Amino acid sequence: MQIRAAVVRAHEQPFVIEDVELDDPRPNEAVVRIISSGLCHTDLVTRDGYYTIPLPCVLGHEGAGIVEAVGSQCTHVQPGDHVVLGFKGCGMCPNCLHGTPYCENAWQVLYGMARADGSPTMHQGTDIIVHGNFFGQSSFATYALARAESLVKVRDDIPLDMLGPFGCSIETGAGAVFTSLGCSAGSSLAVFGTGAVGMCAIMAARVVGCTTIIAVDLKPNRLQLASELGATHTINAAEDDPVDAIQQLTNGGVHYSFESTGVAPVIRQAVDALRPLGVCGMVGQVRPGDEVSLDPNTILLGRTLRGIVQGDAVPQTLIPRIIELYLQGRFPIDRLIQYYTLDEINQAAADSERGTVIKAVLRPNGS
Repeated sequence: MQIRAAVVRAHEQPFVIEDVELDDPRPNEAVVRIISSGLCHTDLVTRDGYYTIPLPCVLGHEGAGIVEAVGSQCTHVQPGDHVVLGFKGCGMCPNCLHGTPYCENAWQVLYGMARADGSPTMHQGTDIIVHGNFFGQSSFATYALARAESLVKVRDDIPLDMLGPFGCSIETGAGAVFTSLGCSAGSSLAVFGTGAVGMCAIMAARVVGCTTIIAVDLKPNRLQLASELGATHTINAAEDDPVDAIQQLTNGGVHYSFESTGVAPVIRQAVDALRPLGVCGMVGQVRPGDEVSLDPNTILLGRTLRGIVQGDAVPQTLIPRIIELYLQGRFPIDRLIQYYTLDEINQAAADSERGTVIKAVLRPNGS
């Protein structure tokens, strides 16, 4: 079928809206009409060449929409169902078989830009391949082809144009607090970076009952919103040293910290802000080649730095939980979102990079 998609033809160049042919679904695949697709930092750094992927390609990995067609082996969703597009690993390595998102073949599965057998999912004409299947979806388009088992069926009384980011940013921030770090009632958490992922960590910390929730950022408007969403304290890192400020606020450091900036010196701050036995969860993507230095004596006192993928989430269970929290008014995701059409994707990218929006969400099929 013919679709419209935002195509990357060269690194560090604007997206180009083009007509592309999308394959019919194979037995274990489904075609989804994309209602919303969040614009994530991962999409932008991939566009800009952080990672070596084949071009031209279509990115996008935070899609939500309505099932249009299904393959013969797809039984848990049917045409007309509302779904969030998740992403899965290879399903065969030891980590996948243990039910974790830490696939040993993640690079090929998520960034390989083809099906597992190497076949493409998009083309132009008869002989020009447009590389798709980014994170198993490539949702910067009017329609996407996804592996059936990665689709999360959701209730149909919540606007789909809000649900795109649930498949990555929202479940990463919330899942990190709920599951990866296991923050408990009465504990303290410092969140470094108040983009969409960091804001979701703050909202999740309020849900679980953290009594000290500290937001650290450079932008006053984001810190103000963080206060409204659950932060008990804010620190402007342009004005104050975050480590000193956190240690003073908490009499020695926080139980947990959450690092979402991907900036190496900030990762060091997030570790140094911990009290002994504290745990820092890191989700920010560091530029390839950058290194982080840590004081071994800090780690010696039982502190932990751990990477987090997808909030250790099982999307089929976590996403419906967060939707229920939203409907109860306890997880106001809508306050983070600004909408753009597919044709406005370059404006959305620019606004995201400047930090003037927290979560840019595309509406590929119109509002």
